[in-house]
Amino acid sequence: MAQAVDASKNLPSDPRNREVVFPAFRDQQLGNLETPINASPLSKWFINNLPAYRPGITASRRGLEVGMAHGYWIFGPFAKLGPLRDTDNANLAGLLATFGLIVIFTAGLSLYANSNPPKALASVTVPNPPVDAFNSNESWNNYASSFLIGGIGGAVVAYFLTSNLGVIQGLFG
Repeated sequence: MAQAVDASKNLPSDPRNREVVFPAFRDQQLGNLETPINASPLSKWFINNLPAYRPGITASRRGLEVGMAHGYWIFGPFAKLGPLRDTDNANLAGLLATFGLIVIFTAGLSLYANSNPPKALASVTVPNPPVDAFNSNESWNNYASSFLIGGIGGAVVAYFLTSNLGVIQGLFG
C-alpha cells in the first residue's frame, strides 16, 4: 500500500518519519535524505576511513589498498568453490582465475578513467570528498595501475597462506 506524501515537504506523511528522516543538508532540492543509517556517526566514520575517501593519500596508494583487499578476498571463492575445488590444483586455479578477474577490473577502471568522469559530490555520509583524489584522468589511471599491482599481490598472499596452511598452523600450534 502506498503511503501518502506531504506535498509541502516531499516526505512521507507518517509523523514518525519526520523525527528521523530529513532532507540532506536540510535542502529539499538535493534529492537525498538523511536517515539514521547514512547520517550516523558510525557510518560516517567507517565510510570516511575507506581508502577512496581518506584524505591525504595519493591515488596510487588508494588503488594499492583497494586492489590488495580485492585480490585477497576474491581468491577464496575461486579456490574453494570453483570447479577444481577437490583437486590438487585448486589453489593454483583460484590464483589464475583471480588474476583474470583483477585484469578485467583494471580494464574497466581504465575505460572509466578515460571517459572523463565527474568530480565527486558532497553527500550526507561524505560531506567533504577529498579534492586530491580522482580529479583527473591521470589520477584515475594511477589508481587503476596500482589496483592491478595490489590485486595481484593480494591474490599471491592469499595463495601463499592457503597453500602453506599446515606449515603456518605448525608454527603456532
